[in-house]
Amino acid sequence: MAENLMLAFGLTLFAGLATGIGSLLAFFTSTTNTKFLSVALGFSAGVMIYVSMIEIFVKAKDALVKALGVHPGNWLTVAGFFGGMLLIAMIDKFIPKAGNPHELKKVEEMSGAAKTIKDPALLKMGTFTALAIAIHNFPEGIATFTSVLQDPALGIAIAFAIAIHNIPEGIAVSVPVYFATGDKKKAFKLSFLSGLSEPIGAIAAYFILMPFLNDIMFGIIFAAVAGIMVFISLDELLPAAKKYDEDHLSIYGLISGMVVMALSLLLFI
Repeated sequence: MAENLMLAFGLTLFAGLATGIGSLLAFFTSTTNTKFLSVALGFSAGVMIYVSMIEIFVKAKDALVKALGVHPGNWLTVAGFFGGMLLIAMIDKFIPKAGNPHELKKVEEMSGAAKTIKDPALLKMGTFTALAIAIHNFPEGIATFTSVLQDPALGIAIAFAIAIHNIPEGIAVSVPVYFATGDKKKAFKLSFLSGLSEPIGAIAAYFILMPFLNDIMFGIIFAAVAGIMVFISLDELLPAAKKYDEDHLSIYGLISGMVVMALSLLLFI
């Protein structure tokens, strides 16, 4: 159990700090590799959708049916699934448009930053984006942490999928902040800090949820996690992947993610 706890915290930290990787990519590359982004985001969506519907939802249902019986267990699973979707949708609803992390930026937008240094509107946009990503990352941290505790192999897959989708979010924070200040350190720091809410979510899960973890609690959390991940995939990852799409690469990435996830689950049966 102690080993799983360390692994859960470590993977959650890794997934969250991928926003910092995105920020570094923005500073040390001159162009956005749109083909890579399209495939990677599609791949991440494929992993999340497949694992949510085939594995996490089923695990949630099994736990709740075992604890409550067939009809109550099935109903609570479905309620938890759509409850997770509602939670992340409400978070999106109350985030100002200027700070919505779905508005991705390209590295090329770094060029000419010197012309717009000290632009308070852009600094505000970057700060709102960092705040929005931090809010999004909090439930993702809970999802990764609880998944690793329940099934380490499954948790590793989820952590990597979330890390991939956090990389362009790091770019989304860095670009406007760098435009506004001309300060790479400040842009990186804000991007880095926005990812820390993911391990904070894990810490909250440990101290608040761990004392109550039983089949019912695990089932509800897992059902909600499945809903959150499907919503993120459909609302964020796939639209972003299509934005950078060339020759249906996002769909190839999506299918590849599903295939890789399916094979990895089969290998660990």
